[in-house]
Amino acid sequence: MSPLVPAAIIGANLSVHSPAVSFTSNWCDMNPDLSKLQPYPFEKLAKLKAAVTPNAALEHISLSIGEPKHPAPAFVQQAMIDNIQSLENYPTTKGMPELSQACAEWLEKRFKLNAVDPLSQVIPVNGTREAIFAFTQAVVDRSQANPLVLSPNPFYQIYEGAAYLAGATPYFLPCLENTGFNADFDSVSDEVWNDCQVLFVCTPGNPTGSTLTTDDFKKLIALADKHDFVIASDECYSELWVDGKQAPAGLLQACAELGRDDYDKCVVFHSLSKRSNLPGLRSGFIAGDAKIMKPFLLYRTYHGCAQPIQTQMAAIAAWNDEAHVEENRRLYTEKFQTFLEILQPVMDIEQTDASFYLWPKTPIADDLFAQRLFEEQHITVLPGSYVSRTVDGVNPGAGRVRMALVASVDECREAALRIRAFVEKLNSEAEQA
Repeated sequence: MSPLVPAAIIGANLSVHSPAVSFTSNWCDMNPDLSKLQPYPFEKLAKLKAAVTPNAALEHISLSIGEPKHPAPAFVQQAMIDNIQSLENYPTTKGMPELSQACAEWLEKRFKLNAVDPLSQVIPVNGTREAIFAFTQAVVDRSQANPLVLSPNPFYQIYEGAAYLAGATPYFLPCLENTGFNADFDSVSDEVWNDCQVLFVCTPGNPTGSTLTTDDFKKLIALADKHDFVIASDECYSELWVDGKQAPAGLLQACAELGRDDYDKCVVFHSLSKRSNLPGLRSGFIAGDAKIMKPFLLYRTYHGCAQPIQTQMAAIAAWNDEAHVEENRRLYTEKFQTFLEILQPVMDIEQTDASFYLWPKTPIADDLFAQRLFEEQHITVLPGSYVSRTVDGVNPGAGRVRMALVASVDECREAALRIRAFVEKLNSEAEQA
C-alpha cells in the first residue's frame, strides 16, 4: 500500500441517480460515487411497515434500532452542565489532552496494554460512525489499480458507503453460522489480500453479536504484515457482554501480546454510545498506529469535526467510571435471559457472544416476518437481509432478524411474550398447511 495521505476530493462532471436522491446535469454536477449508495436499512424498513396497519390495541415496542434506552449517567449529565460555559470557546481538532489521557488509560486497563501514548496514538472523535467514514477517506489510496475495503457481511452499512466514496470497492466476507458468524479469513485469496487497503472487523459484531479472539486477531495481523493493509477494528460494543462470561478481546490486546506496542497497521474505534448509554453525546475515540494517526489528524483539521469542550468534559467523566457500565451489563443480562427463556421453546434463537443483539432464525422470510410482527403485535425488528448484501447468490442475513434489546426490562419481557404468541401462530399455520 502506498504511504498514507489524505484522500483527494473528487470533482465529478457527471449526472447521477441514487436510490434516495436524483441529481440531473441541469441542476448541478455531483460526485458519481453517490449513485452507488443504497438506502439505509431503516429506509427500507419504513417502507415495509408502511404497507400494513399495526395493531392499535398494543403499544409499540421497537427492537430495531441499536439506540440504548437505559438512562444516561447522572454524573455525566452534570459534567456537561458544569462546563456549559465552554460554549464560548472553539474546541481544537485534537481535543483536550485530558480526554486523550482518559481514553488511553481506559484502553490500557481494559485490554491489558503495556502503554498507549495519548498524544500520538489517540484521537477523540464524534462517535464511531463519523470516524469510520472519515478514516476510510484518509486511508484509501485511490491511485492504486483496484483498491478494496474488506468488511463482514452482514455489516454496519457505513463500511460500504465509506468505501465507495473513498474511491474503493467494498469486498464482502460472509459471516455464516458454520463459522460462528465470523468471516472465514482463510478462504480469502492472496489476490484479494494484495488489493486490500483496509480490513474492517466488527467485534462484537453488528448484527450477529459474534466476537473474535486474540488468536483470530494475530492471524489478521500476520496477513496485514504480508499484504500491507490496515486493520480497522470497530469495537463499539466491547463493553456489552452477559455477566459471568469473558470480556471480548480487542485488536490492540493482540498487538500487546505480540509485543507490538507501536500497534503497526492496527487501529480501533470505541464509543460511549453503547458502553455508557450516551448515543446523543456523539463521543468516542480512535487509537492505534501513530504513523496512521498523524496524517488522519491532518485530514481532520480540514474535516471540521472538533468535539465541543463540554462534550469532552462529559466524556472524561464517563471513561473514568466503570460502575455505571457494570449496571448496564446487568440490565442487558437480565433482558437476554428473559428473551431466551420465553422464546427458545418456540424458535431457533441462541445467546450471542456479546453486544445487545439477538440474531434468530425466522420460520418465514425475514422481511415478511418483520412486517407481520409489526402488523399483528406492533413490534419492530430489522430483517437480516436489510443489513447484508447478496454475493454469489447468497445473502447471509436472509432468514434472520436482528432484535436489539434496548427497551426497558419490562418492555422486553412484554415483547418476548408477544413474539412467542406470534411464532406459535406461525407454527400452527405451518402445521395446518
